[in-house]
Amino acid sequence: MRGMARGRWVGFLGAAGMVTVLAVAGCGAQAGDNSTGSDEAAVAPAAAPLEKADAAAAGDFAGQGQADTKPGAVAPPGTQTPANLRVDQRSIIYTGSMTVRVKEIERAATEAVAIATGAGGFVGGDQRSSSTGDAEASLQLRVPADRFASVVDALAKLGRQEHREIKTQDVTEETLDLAARIQTQQARVESGRRLLAQAKTLSDLVMLEGELAKREADLVALEARQRRLGDLTALSTITVRLIGPEAVVAEDEQEEKGFLAGLQSGWQALLATLGVVLIVLGALLPWVVTLGVPALLVWWLTRRHRRRTGRLPASPVTASSEQSTPPAAAPPPPTPPAPRTAETSAEGRTERA
Repeated sequence: MRGMARGRWVGFLGAAGMVTVLAVAGCGAQAGDNSTGSDEAAVAPAAAPLEKADAAAAGDFAGQGQADTKPGAVAPPGTQTPANLRVDQRSIIYTGSMTVRVKEIERAATEAVAIATGAGGFVGGDQRSSSTGDAEASLQLRVPADRFASVVDALAKLGRQEHREIKTQDVTEETLDLAARIQTQQARVESGRRLLAQAKTLSDLVMLEGELAKREADLVALEARQRRLGDLTALSTITVRLIGPEAVVAEDEQEEKGFLAGLQSGWQALLATLGVVLIVLGALLPWVVTLGVPALLVWWLTRRHRRRTGRLPASPVTASSEQSTPPAAAPPPPTPPAPRTAETSAEGRTERA
């Protein structure tokens, strides 16, 4: 009976403790939710004015774009589309490369530089080699985009043109998109600055300063991309290679097929594999020398010690024990045969008969 009463009390106390733990956990969760809600409520008033200012700036920008699109007005850069632009209004990057064979490398290079500077450009790179017979010069010229075609034609007349390649890249859509994003980002930066000037609490000041710094960094990155595109579209790049009359122009190697091509590929693979093996051996050699030499020395000393131990004489204890052992008893002498008598001889004769 007493055992049953004790069991009931233990069960009752365990149930009461579990209920208490659950109640405390519920109160803690509710307190955490309340604290989270209070934090969000504290941040919301600080972020609300910034969002309203951004919306107002976006509305002003949209209204300005609609007002500027009236009949007779020129649309701002951010509202234009590539479809309604003329060819001279598009942003195009021109690049060209050409090879010209000339009689005198130095004279032709000087004339090429004069052509580029006369067109309003400059020399972006100049590399020359003065070896006899294989003299060569490589010039990188930056010229205005509207003078690109005329400069290329003038360079081709320096000698005999052997190669020409012209490439174009239309970046009009990217340029217009960057202009629109920069205008929007500028409006966001201005709204952030106005709100920062009106901040009253320390939390609002810290939050607005961080947001303003992020917006200004984004604006700087966009403006850098715009300047890069503007430089590429305003100035075209021409790479001119001037070669001497005896210089050999390397032609593009055609892909070989067949047994010889397979043999060459296999030989190259073998050499590459041997190179890898040598690299691995070179990497392992210091470890082998550092760990292998001591291990070999220990093995040699151990083997020498075993040989010396095998050559030692027997110990005195073993010798004395052998001497103390009594000698074995000698075997008894053989019994001599009995002498033959007359009766024995008679019996033998009778048996033979």
